[in-house]
Amino acid sequence: MCRSRSQSPSALRVLAGTLGVGLLAYLVFRVGPGMLLRQALKIGWGMLLIITLAGTSHLIKTCAWRLTFRREFRSSVSLWRAFRLRLISEAVGQFGLAGQVLGEGVRVSLLGRSVPVAMGVSSATIDRGLYTISAAVVGMAGLIGAALLFPLSHIWRVLTLAFAGGMFVFVLILVVAVWRHWPVLSAAVRGLRGVPRLRNRLQSAEQTMYDAEQELFSFHHEAPSAFWKSFALNITSQVVAVLEVYLILMFLGSRITFASAFVFEGFTKLVNAIGGLVPGNIGTYEGGSMLIAKLFRVSSASGLSLGFCRRVRALFWASMGALCLLTMSRKDHSDPNPELASAEGSC
Repeated sequence: MCRSRSQSPSALRVLAGTLGVGLLAYLVFRVGPGMLLRQALKIGWGMLLIITLAGTSHLIKTCAWRLTFRREFRSSVSLWRAFRLRLISEAVGQFGLAGQVLGEGVRVSLLGRSVPVAMGVSSATIDRGLYTISAAVVGMAGLIGAALLFPLSHIWRVLTLAFAGGMFVFVLILVVAVWRHWPVLSAAVRGLRGVPRLRNRLQSAEQTMYDAEQELFSFHHEAPSAFWKSFALNITSQVVAVLEVYLILMFLGSRITFASAFVFEGFTKLVNAIGGLVPGNIGTYEGGSMLIAKLFRVSSASGLSLGFCRRVRALFWASMGALCLLTMSRKDHSDPNPELASAEGSC
């Protein structure tokens, strides 16, 4: 019984991934490979600009992450090392929600002894939280803009405002949890310690999570400037994503305003949230791009091509992250200082 229960989440992920691949194959068949090839030729060398723009976004988010460290530890992690660690985290995060959790763990573990574990966990949590809030803000604003500015049907208008309200409640809960100092992380670990198989493994983790929460709660009060700078940088990375949508559709020959691209990205955030259970959001992301494109009277081929372009640039930077993981692992194994190597290569 226990074995079947433990295997059921994996079975569900495999099933979801299989359905996603099937959906993607159907979408390609429906649009036609020839049409997709012509759309790709329209973009041409513009794909290099899209990849560079995504790299710029990763760099902006890296700067935002470094600001979440205490000032005395910030210099311990160079911008170049932090950039590589972010790429590694993003690469692992391509495998869905479980991959994102694992990616955050890898990012923290590879910080090494230069940063205390509690500080690493706290910085990663703050960074992920600020990014999530910024994405929710952009998504909420985009959905409200769609409901107010675009000629949607009554049903779609109600659904759009409902989803925007749901995002608002989500952001509000996150803010209140931090403001009220709710011990969510340590409480979760304490609850998991009730599982016999996890009790020994999590014995020391509870204190680490408690220390991380204290860092998290004190960040806004002790470093308000760094907090708001980090949040502003995360918002900037969201604006870069809007610019990406605008440029891809422009390359494809679709006339769309920047405001429309902003609304488009708002709906995309919703698609990402709904399709998060599918590993890599395969199929659901491309299908969602096609559905959103119809709202702007953009062809299904352009919508699917948009999804593919963003998929390609994500895979490009994921491959860079995998390369960074490989090179950093080799460097750690070849480090003449075994103590330092074991500290940085503990992952």
